[in-house]
Amino acid sequence: MSAATTRSRTPDRLCVEAVDLARAAAEEAAAPGVVGEHLAAIAEGDRVVTHFFECKDPGYRGWRWAVTVTRASRAKNVTLDETVLLPGDDSLLAPEWVPWSERLRPGDMGPGDLLPTDAEDLRLEAGWSGEDAPPPNSVVSAEMAELVEAEDADVTDRAVVPVRGSITSVAEELGMRRARVLSRYGLHSAADRWDESFGAKTPMAQAAPASCVSCGFLVAIGGSLGQAFGVCANEFGPADGRLVSLSYGCGGHSEAAVMPKPPRPAPPVLDSMGSDEFTLRPAPDSGSVPAPDPLAADLGHS
Repeated sequence: MSAATTRSRTPDRLCVEAVDLARAAAEEAAAPGVVGEHLAAIAEGDRVVTHFFECKDPGYRGWRWAVTVTRASRAKNVTLDETVLLPGDDSLLAPEWVPWSERLRPGDMGPGDLLPTDAEDLRLEAGWSGEDAPPPNSVVSAEMAELVEAEDADVTDRAVVPVRGSITSVAEELGMRRARVLSRYGLHSAADRWDESFGAKTPMAQAAPASCVSCGFLVAIGGSLGQAFGVCANEFGPADGRLVSLSYGCGGHSEAAVMPKPPRPAPPVLDSMGSDEFTLRPAPDSGSVPAPDPLAADLGHS
């Protein structure tokens, strides 16, 4: 039996000697042949001792079977308390739990997946609010506004149909009805991410004959991002349909290898495909007398 270790108290002698009872409990809970040698016996309390056994299961390297035994006061019979499998100092453990928002990576979303955004997402900021608040110095009081709403309630639903000429209607007409828009931080983080994938420091751009800013396949975009990015429209390029930096480049640059036009062949000197018209005999109304045919004359005398 191995030497017993203590945890601030002397272990009970009878509980320490109950190694066979603890081993039988561990073998009953574990699969056959995975309970190894006895490692230690630690006192957990008065007349309470935990026996540790080696775990030989390949999937639980470094783990230990822990069997706790105890006995009542002035009793000589040791009884079983519990049997569990616990990790050791060098055991193989699962990594710490990480929230889904930190585990998510680009490309993880599939059809039907929903990606919620935090209400305080730093990549977004307040956009169109959806409300037409009157200016502080407005002559229209709150009571008058409530009266107008009550009178117009039977005509139209002002919450659905905005007032003509209001900020709400203009935003709706221009397609700007968004609760939040990209903040400056969100814009810069997106630009840094795109530049890392299709920017000037990529190996493809380093070996390119020219940059995308002079490529005919580059589709310009609007907004502030248009000053640094565009969309590649070369179906044979590595970034077709992707947002690329203007300093990015590839071998598919429109002016990198311009194929010359095929030379036009010279007109033929001798035309062997055409035909020339030759007159075999004069026309009947020309007035000329044809030459006598000797063969026809001989046939007439015969």
